[in-house]
Amino acid sequence: MLPYQHLAIVAEHFVEASHIVSPRIVAPSPKPKPLNPKSQPMKLYLIPTPIGNLEDITLRALRILKEVDIILAEDTRTSSKLLRHYDINKKVLAHHQFNEHKMAEGLVRQISEGTTMALISDAGTPGISDPGFLLTRACIQAGIDVECLPGPTAFVPALVNSGLPSDRFLFEGFLPHKKGRQTRLKELAKQPYTFILYESPFRLVKSLEQLAEHLGAERQACVSRELTKIYEENRRGTLTELAKWYKEHSPKGEIVLVVAGSTGNNPEIPDVEENEEEE
Repeated sequence: MLPYQHLAIVAEHFVEASHIVSPRIVAPSPKPKPLNPKSQPMKLYLIPTPIGNLEDITLRALRILKEVDIILAEDTRTSSKLLRHYDINKKVLAHHQFNEHKMAEGLVRQISEGTTMALISDAGTPGISDPGFLLTRACIQAGIDVECLPGPTAFVPALVNSGLPSDRFLFEGFLPHKKGRQTRLKELAKQPYTFILYESPFRLVKSLEQLAEHLGAERQACVSRELTKIYEENRRGTLTELAKWYKEHSPKGEIVLVVAGSTGNNPEIPDVEENEEEE
């Protein structure tokens, strides 16, 4: 073989090799950086917590709870169960309806100075029939960012479980205990859309009877209690039927009451759905 032929063969192999495509190397997604008050904007985190089943909390919620400096809790004893379960050891301060007015200004000042905080309630999303609104408003007025994570809240599964129209609905929360209660009941009687109430087990029968009086005995409704827990129950029927049942069977646990609107067509739906009979 002549020297120039050898060079030609080498050159040919080089050209062929140059067309080989190397496999693409994809870098892994960067992990979220820990909270750093020096690099992060001033912010208050609103963290939804499980309404019963401790598994119903997001990974991001757990991460933030482990990274903030202070956790504000509606009841420190109740929240300690969740925090211990996930091995979260942070300073916890009580923040509830009896002290939120006087605490707001001081908490805003601390956040402005670089202290990172997360607000949690006993169960569900802060600010939904729980403390949270006043501190959120104070932070916004002070130019502090507020971030609410998505997560558990009792009225959504209750609404969906009810079988009542959910394309448009009204969340009413707790009815007034005394002043303004009758006025509110009269207003709800005219409500054309499905509406949702939170209620205590001790006042459930009274509320069902009063609703039947103002809305009509045949208005369809659903009582959801102990959502996400072992004895979860979604009992459906007319307001009168439900009042009679719970007068004979004293309810326990947290309760969500979903009621058909005045033009909700009141569909016929199965009477009851429950996981287990409570002992």
